[in-house]
Amino acid sequence: MVEALLLMLGLGTLSGVLLGIAAKAFYVWEDPRIAEVENCLAGANCGGCGYTGCSACAAAIVAGEAPVSACLVGGPASAAKVAMVMGLEAGAAEVLTSENTCTGGHRAPEKYYYMGISDCRAAALLYAGAKECTVGCLGYGSCVKACQFGALSIDPKGENIPIVDTEKCVGCGACEKACPKGIMQVRTPSQRILHMNLITDRLAPCRQTCPAEINIPKYIHHIKKGEYDQAYLTIMERNPLPLSTGRVCPHPCESACRRAVGDDEPVSINQLKRFCSDWVFDHKMPVKIPVAPDTGYRVAIVGGGPSGLSAAYFLRRLGHHVKIFEWMPDLGGMIYYGIPEYRLPKAILHQDIQRILDLGVEVKTGVKFGVDFDLESLVGGGFDAVLMSIGAWNHASARIPDEDKVKGVIPATIFLRRQGLGEPNPIGKRVGVIGGGNVAMDALRTSVRLGAEKVYCLYRREVKDMPANKVEIEACHHEGVEFITLCTPTKFITDDEGNLTGIEYLKNELGEPDASGRRKPVPIEGSETVLPLDNFILAIGQNTDSSFVQKEGTAVSRLETYRGSIVGDPDTHQTAISYVFTSGDCAGPPGLLVAAVGAGRRAARGIHKYLMGEDMAFPPTRLRVDSRRMRGHIPGTIFDTIEGIQKTQRASQPELEPGSYERQHTFAEVDLTLSEQSALEEANRCLRCCLTCYDPDVPAW
Repeated sequence: MVEALLLMLGLGTLSGVLLGIAAKAFYVWEDPRIAEVENCLAGANCGGCGYTGCSACAAAIVAGEAPVSACLVGGPASAAKVAMVMGLEAGAAEVLTSENTCTGGHRAPEKYYYMGISDCRAAALLYAGAKECTVGCLGYGSCVKACQFGALSIDPKGENIPIVDTEKCVGCGACEKACPKGIMQVRTPSQRILHMNLITDRLAPCRQTCPAEINIPKYIHHIKKGEYDQAYLTIMERNPLPLSTGRVCPHPCESACRRAVGDDEPVSINQLKRFCSDWVFDHKMPVKIPVAPDTGYRVAIVGGGPSGLSAAYFLRRLGHHVKIFEWMPDLGGMIYYGIPEYRLPKAILHQDIQRILDLGVEVKTGVKFGVDFDLESLVGGGFDAVLMSIGAWNHASARIPDEDKVKGVIPATIFLRRQGLGEPNPIGKRVGVIGGGNVAMDALRTSVRLGAEKVYCLYRREVKDMPANKVEIEACHHEGVEFITLCTPTKFITDDEGNLTGIEYLKNELGEPDASGRRKPVPIEGSETVLPLDNFILAIGQNTDSSFVQKEGTAVSRLETYRGSIVGDPDTHQTAISYVFTSGDCAGPPGLLVAAVGAGRRAARGIHKYLMGEDMAFPPTRLRVDSRRMRGHIPGTIFDTIEGIQKTQRASQPELEPGSYERQHTFAEVDLTLSEQSALEEANRCLRCCLTCYDPDVPAW
């Protein structure tokens, strides 16, 4: 017995000695902070951080290979604890969330009957899946099974598309990895701002056509469900002026609406945008718009018009410090000083603008570029980039002799600006306006409200050729404007004191089509006609005053111009001076408000990429749609015919009664907002289109 005990004691002693030697020989030191950091992490072992588990993530943080905010599940609370262990600043990071970019699922037509296992990855191996749409959701929910946090579920309505619960989503990326079609996309708000429409995206025709690239089917779907604040936020992802555009946008998106292909009227997309935006402000709904962490960069925006405001909004959201320099007393540019109150009340525009300023955008008004400040002073003031968005305030010439000398001849820009400033704006009893665009319509309708008894619109082609919004032309008819078409004014008639008494014009006939595709007006010799007038308003176009580039020896003299416009890259908006960018009317021919908004976001993207030292070029798959000519859409998405459509009544535009005193003699807003019931009915007309599939009124397959 004693021998056995001694043997065991000896073996134990020997083992201890050997283990002690081994411990010394093979000892691997581990930083004690790894265990402490691991205790601060969520312990989910989800892999969203990019490492194989929480232990590996902790080791990477301690080694300096991963930030203290690497744990997506733990979020800011976890980052703060890790920062304390590491003796670092937690800093701030944007939240990653998943998004389903397809609304296909089981509603998309099938090309064969799939009988394999219920998994998207397996189904995709066989001819990219059974759906006719090769890039759409297969609907088997592989992404849902991959999510460890219950943030994904299959649509309970049977559409078999994944629905993301943003409150539960931690942005781990498991769903993105599980989706064989790249439909689930995990991004930060900044990444979504920077993303421009691509040919490879799953976009409805209306969304492809919108110059601002708004996700139209998504916000209308929110309206259907009564989620008006979510509809508003969806619009704000692309358009920071929804109250204003909801009133004056000519809605080119509606020209691409598939319902119209089915022998029906298009969905009233713009009225729905106005409804949900008005609802949010009328009900004072709290709206939280995310702003990225501070980048430390400062951007000066010269010009507070719609494009400058749009750029300011997106640049601020991307984390940059932004200051707007505006020469007029109020922000808004031409939509403030050019669009009359009866179309866009100043109080409404102020609400849009204030939402942008509330993000932290600074403003200095009453200062003019080239007079009160210049590029040198901006750079000296610490600005890292400059956006020129000065608008087009000069009027184009009508090429009528003495148009700048005859008393009573007024450029529309000056006429409407006086009205916008609230200055005296006297007008005679008989007023003529030359032009067929929206500015001309504004001048005509303003003249009616200022007391003119006879108001004429003179246009060289026919009414159907006018580029103005059709609703504006109809409104002119309702308000008593007389259209004199196929005419070319040639001479002013004045009294002895140089006051306008009339205008002489030649009648036109239409010849062969010109570069615009419209038949060219040709004056008829000997057809002179005199029209008695007290005032004649020039509204045939605008251009930019870029005379400041002519100052030799200044930095701005390096800018290139073309017919007054500041030349910049159409994609990046960068000019000949690397840190100077341009957007809006001063970057090209004046266009639509919604186009200016879209240009502002593109300019913000270009500036951000420049400041961050990233590649500014668009990918080769960039989608480029000409919304005016309806060209450039994703192949196969514009249909000639469509099945399953039942004709339904489109919501009519509520408006003040034509001929009423309030409409004819005041500047009260004419077009009104849809009622909630009408908005819901109109939203339910939407087919919720995706790339090729849609929700038919009656089953079509």
